[in-house]
Amino acid sequence: MSVSGSSPLPSKSPRNLRVVMAQLDFLVGDIPGNTERIINAAKRAHSKEGADIVVFPELCVTGYPPEDLLLRPSMNLRVTESLERLQSAQLGAAIVIGVPLQNKGLLYNAAVVIEGGNITGRYFKRFPPNYQVFDEKRYFSEGEGAVVVEICGVPVGLTVCEDIWADGPVEDSAAAGAKLIINLNASPYDIDKQARRKALLERKSRDNQVSIIYTNLVGAQDELVFDGGSMVYDHSGSLAVEVPQFNEGLFPVDFVFDRRCQPVSQPLPAEPSVEANVYSALVMGVRDYVNKNGFKTVVLGLSGGIDSALALAVAADALGPDRVRAVMMPFRYTSDISLEDAAAQAGSMGVQYDVYSIEPMYESFMAALAEPFEGTTLDTTEQNLQARIRGVMLMSLSNKFGSLVLTTGNKSELAVGYSTLYGDMAGGFDVLKDVPKTLVFRLAWYRNSVSPVIPERVITRPPSAELAPDQKDEDNLPGYDVLDQILNFYVERDFSADAIVAEGFDQADVDRVIRLVDLNEYKRRQAPIGIRITERGFGKDRRYPITSGWKSGN
Repeated sequence: MSVSGSSPLPSKSPRNLRVVMAQLDFLVGDIPGNTERIINAAKRAHSKEGADIVVFPELCVTGYPPEDLLLRPSMNLRVTESLERLQSAQLGAAIVIGVPLQNKGLLYNAAVVIEGGNITGRYFKRFPPNYQVFDEKRYFSEGEGAVVVEICGVPVGLTVCEDIWADGPVEDSAAAGAKLIINLNASPYDIDKQARRKALLERKSRDNQVSIIYTNLVGAQDELVFDGGSMVYDHSGSLAVEVPQFNEGLFPVDFVFDRRCQPVSQPLPAEPSVEANVYSALVMGVRDYVNKNGFKTVVLGLSGGIDSALALAVAADALGPDRVRAVMMPFRYTSDISLEDAAAQAGSMGVQYDVYSIEPMYESFMAALAEPFEGTTLDTTEQNLQARIRGVMLMSLSNKFGSLVLTTGNKSELAVGYSTLYGDMAGGFDVLKDVPKTLVFRLAWYRNSVSPVIPERVITRPPSAELAPDQKDEDNLPGYDVLDQILNFYVERDFSADAIVAEGFDQADVDRVIRLVDLNEYKRRQAPIGIRITERGFGKDRRYPITSGWKSGN
């Protein structure tokens, strides 16, 4: 091993090198299971793919993000046992893995090289991120300097995830003699992420005249989806290999190592549409959350509206129709169209479908509330009661049959509080939590382009909660095309009210939307987690106080 400022050992004569990128899904906290997965993958990569080196994602031993599990007293013991097991496993190939390592009383996010049964290199991540969903500085110290390791006779520079986004790690490794950079990643998905990764890797490989292997985690953990999309760039900044996103597997790459370490280019996958990409993320998010948490089935309320229709499609695609139950809970304001469309979609997708009227329960509640409500007029209280009865129905089915309740609220509704606490917000996982309403429509059209399962008039008719006669969402909100733009400026880009108005929006609309966003922070704190697809989801990305005197004018 050599460190920044020293020279690596002389490399062997020109040769071919096969590296396998292990783009795999690991379970957070399951250190024995993850270790077994690494061993099996490494042996398979060596025996079936002829791998010389197998590269795994960041913190693959613990899964990512392990969060406060890293603070458990037994963590270091379990990691040590894992490393000992990996060294004695007779893997055949050299492996590069991600693991939390204790060193001189400090904890580091590390890349470790195991070759011939020995740890031959260790690198400590130099730039643990502390923004958006990341809070690595809560746990990890910062590493210092480059590490260049001879692996199979090739001088390889090691980096971990955020290191490649910063100035220093790649540059220092190249200066220290690295002919190949390996970058271990647990980089979560958002809509534009792969394009930003490509632009970065192109620049870093070209500027430093070095090939880069970018191996990323795939799978979902709570609100985060990891999309894979592992890549290899050559020393000229050209994309040589790209692995399809949202696919697990072992992906070999051949290198010719002479004066440089040059990858042999492979055909690149087709560029997916935004809608296809987001839909894949939603499917993976639901599948992993349900399966990793041990749920056999899910249940959701199917209203005949577009949000629940899209959520049902995602759930059925993620889990299979035999694991999905859709429940229509009509009331006097539920239209015949909604009843027809919900039944049609459930039938076309082959899921279990039940219809239970909430009318008798509503009448019982209103009878019980007659005395305290005497002399008052109808308002949103009665509307919310309908939603809360539906929430009780779904949670009761969940308790009785062990099903996870999927909620169906979208990002636009959650932003402005167009939802009912303990009603349509009741549940364990929100499929569309980070999906703006305008994107909901686009995703519905996309899913129907694959096979038509959502009745067309569900997509084309004006959205309505159907909690009052002739109700439409836009009676209470700006049109979604306007609302989503204002929300994008305020929630995702931190524009002030004045700055948003300067973009050409009506002052009254802007003030109203911002007031609703700020006012409904208390609701969002009580909402179930859901899949993150943007850079600023309602979760760890955005942490605003509930009690606040802040004014959002300028």
